[in-house]
Amino acid sequence: MKAKDLRELSLDELNKKLRDLKEELFTLRMDKALHRLNQPHRFSEIRHEIARVITVINEKRGGNNGH
Repeated sequence: MKAKDLRELSLDELNKKLRDLKEELFTLRMDKALHRLNQPHRFSEIRHEIARVITVINEKRGGNNGH
């Protein structure tokens, strides 16, 4: 999902999306530990998506995190 699409979501929806992505990342880590990982490229995709969601959440809250 692109940042433009994420900006259209509410804070509650963004927080839910963030939770879902973190759960998916956890599941991937478990699959890797159990040698069942089929899509290793998903690690970087999910981490980038998490970063996008966090960025949009911070924009909506109006915070610049000390920068």
